Amino acid sequence: MAPLRVMAVDDEELALRRIALMMDQIEGAELVATNQDPLDALGQIDRLRPDVLLLDIQMAGMGGMELAEQLMQIGGHLPQIVFVTAFNQHAVRAFEARAVDYILKPVRVDRLSVALDNARNQIDRERASQHAAHLQQIVEELRRQAPAVAADSNDQEIWAQRGGNYVRLLAREIEWAESERDYVHIHNQERAFLLRTTMAALSDRLGNEQFIRVRRSALVRLDRIESIRDRGYGNVHVLLQSGTEVRVGRTYLKPLRDRLRAKEYSPGPIP
Repeated sequence: MAPLRVMAVDDEELALRRIALMMDQIEGAELVATNQDPLDALGQIDRLRPDVLLLDIQMAGMGGMELAEQLMQIGGHLPQIVFVTAFNQHAVRAFEARAVDYILKPVRVDRLSVALDNARNQIDRERASQHAAHLQQIVEELRRQAPAVAADSNDQEIWAQRGGNYVRLLAREIEWAESERDYVHIHNQERAFLLRTTMAALSDRLGNEQFIRVRRSALVRLDRIESIRDRGYGNVHVLLQSGTEVRVGRTYLKPLRDRLRAKEYSPGPIP
């Protein structure tokens, strides 16, 4: 694993020397540059492209907050930022500036090590997210090139993410799905998978022959419904074959009842 490339910006030379001494004691990270001039540091950051920036908040000319905001506005290389300061009243604004951590002076080597671990974890999360987005693009391109499949076919393939891998699901294996922001969690009877799409797009893709929306953010497969449970006061759930209960939205209840009253899907008396 490559060491973290760290750069420190502080207008006090003694503070930079202290950081350099502590960096020598931390494994998995190397100090690639220091700078006492925040304005000059802007260009240096773009040239050296460090992974982590140790940034003092109060400096002559340009403070650390302003430097961080300049980096975000420029839109070039943006390292993980760890603010280092003698004053704790800046904490809220520091995290608004997308800081990964916030260290009070005098800096201790153990606290600096924790901050760098936090930065590495954030870098790993961002890389995983970018990798997943890239894989999703590949899958979508392959899907566009593949022969069209009927939207209501049980053999329709859904490529979804589990961990760091993309796996193939057939429509017939899907029991239910629930959306969360820009993602949909797709469930079979054993586990959940992640797909970057909207619930509306997934619903259109699966079709309405086998699946039905039970609320705006959830759909279920009709032939996996065991029963409808009405607990009163508008609190209605469908019980699926896996034992999972999925809440039904009030405006979706009548269409669901109408579908389940059809002979091929009826799980018994419909409340």
